[in-house]
Amino acid sequence: MTEASVLFLRACLVVLAMPIYLLSFLGIWEPFCKKIFFPFFLDKVSIVHQRKSKKQKQELFRNLPDFTSPSGELRLLEIGTGCGTNFQFYPPGCKLTCTDINPNFQQSLLKNMSKNQHIHYEQFLVASGEDLHQVPSGSVDAVICTLVLCSVHDVNGTLKEVLRVLRPGGAFYFLEHVAANHSSWTYFWQQVCYPTWKLVFAGCCVTRETWKNLEQAKFSELKLQHISVALPCTPIKPHIIGYAVK
Repeated sequence: MTEASVLFLRACLVVLAMPIYLLSFLGIWEPFCKKIFFPFFLDKVSIVHQRKSKKQKQELFRNLPDFTSPSGELRLLEIGTGCGTNFQFYPPGCKLTCTDINPNFQQSLLKNMSKNQHIHYEQFLVASGEDLHQVPSGSVDAVICTLVLCSVHDVNGTLKEVLRVLRPGGAFYFLEHVAANHSSWTYFWQQVCYPTWKLVFAGCCVTRETWKNLEQAKFSELKLQHISVALPCTPIKPHIIGYAVK
């Protein structure tokens, strides 16, 4: 009965989103989403998410200075920088390399850079999480990734790249929305929303159990916590937060 309900409600969502499915079929939606819709959407939703998760982020990034290299520099790499909503949490004087597969966030990114001049911005790279070949191996002290592993094509491949670019003893910081408990109503609605949500929101998957990928990756230490971020009327309340040490 549950599976039939999921399929029925999925079909209802497809009908409601039929214009987007049609634009996708014609090859119009993806470039429009990448250049206009998703940057606009992410800018707006980031404000809400930031308000709901600010305390958790402050606590998460509190020990970033502990991973300063022996040279006295703290080199950070952020995967999926987007609008730059994490900049306010980074320590003064740190050196930051920003990466994103989508280069169309300039307006919001520049706004957040101007607000956070305590950071030394080294470079912006157009790159996917699975392919950071422009970043030398063992060259950064910490990698940050928030609300990104839901939409990369290969979570394990991204984590391998994270381990490659981190120096020994460096840390990977994450905050990601994940699949809910399988017996919960939230998970039911995640299954219902999955295909249409992924199409509309640039490949975002709401049913990933990303904590399993982190547990299986070759980190020497993993500090991971399941939390709920109050995002009303969405299927992305369940999150994981923490950091892992190479």
